[in-house]
Amino acid sequence: MRLFACSILLSSLSLSALAEVPESIAARGETLVLTTQAVGAQVYECKADAAGKLNWQFREPIATLLISDKTVGRHYTGPFWELADGSAIKAKAVANAPGASADDIPLLKLEVVSSQGKGEFSGITTVQRLNTKGGKASGTCGSAGAFLSVPYTADYAFFSKGKGS
Repeated sequence: MRLFACSILLSSLSLSALAEVPESIAARGETLVLTTQAVGAQVYECKADAAGKLNWQFREPIATLLISDKTVGRHYTGPFWELADGSAIKAKAVANAPGASADDIPLLKLEVVSSQGKGEFSGITTVQRLNTKGGKASGTCGSAGAFLSVPYTADYAFFSKGKGS
């Protein structure tokens, strides 16, 4: 399965796209195991900041994970990534880089903090969020507790510190 997943990499992420990964989020010394495309939304909630001004604050991602247009899993609050094979990982952001435009959420490097199951996500140590399109909240919010769902797409690259397959 991992060999198949790595071959999917060539169709979902071009070699030039990998070469363009900003140094701040690079996964140096790690082996690429799997890539997926995420299609979904970044959900924001209208909350008061420390000064009492209402603004959109990130709440959670909600996305479907795809390989070659086939649903293989989901991405949700935590953040968690879960595959249909039952494996799942939770990660925390450790670095970021700007998206391509002001409307795009940042690129991220995330460190895996927990995992479950023995599927494709077994042994994953690092996640990169790449090629983001959309997802950034804009405009004002006028009512505390209101929600805003902003569509986004991104590529997620999953790495292991092991030897790979």
